Amino acid sequence: GLVIGAWGIKGEIRVKPFSNDPKALFSSRRWFVRPPETLGPTRQSYPPLLRITLAKEHGDGVVATAQEIPDRSAAERMRGARLFIARSSFPTAGDGEYYWIDLIGLAVFNREGQALGQVIDLLDTGAHSVLRLRRPDAVDGAPPDQSERLIPFVGAYVDDVNLAARRIT
Repeated sequence: GLVIGAWGIKGEIRVKPFSNDPKALFSSRRWFVRPPETLGPTRQSYPPLLRITLAKEHGDGVVATAQEIPDRSAAERMRGARLFIARSSFPTAGDGEYYWIDLIGLAVFNREGQALGQVIDLLDTGAHSVLRLRRPDAVDGAPPDQSERLIPFVGAYVDDVNLAARRIT
C-alpha cells in the first residue's frame, strides 16, 4: 500500500492499498517500509518496519496504528512511504485467481504457440486487469507502441495460466 496521510490525532496512518482487496494487509502485523521514490531536498529517515497494532478498513482505504508512529506529526511524515508485507502473509488465492506478482515474468504464447512476450506489469482498468508484455523482438529504447503489447486478462483471451511452467496461453 501507499501511505497517503495521517488520520486522527494519535498517530494513525491512512493507507491506499495496492490491491482492490486489502485482506493481505490485515493478515500481517509486520509491514515493511520503503521511502518515497523522490524524497526531495530533505532526506528524512523512515522506520524499516512497522509493527501494526490495529488495522481496519475505512472507506476505500485502510487506517492503521503502528508502534513506531507515536503521534500525528510522525504519521504525517510517513506520507508517500510504500508498505509491503511478507509473501507468507498473503491469503491463499482461489481457483482461477492469481496475484499479480506471480504473473510478472511469465512467458505468454498465443493459441498457435507463437511467443507474444513476457509479462512486465499489469494494469487495472476497473473492469478487469490487463497484461502488459514486452515483445520478444523489442529493441532496447524503443517506444512502448513498438516494444509492448497489452492483452486483457479475461477468459476470452487467456486460456491457461500455468505458474509451474511459467507460461500463459
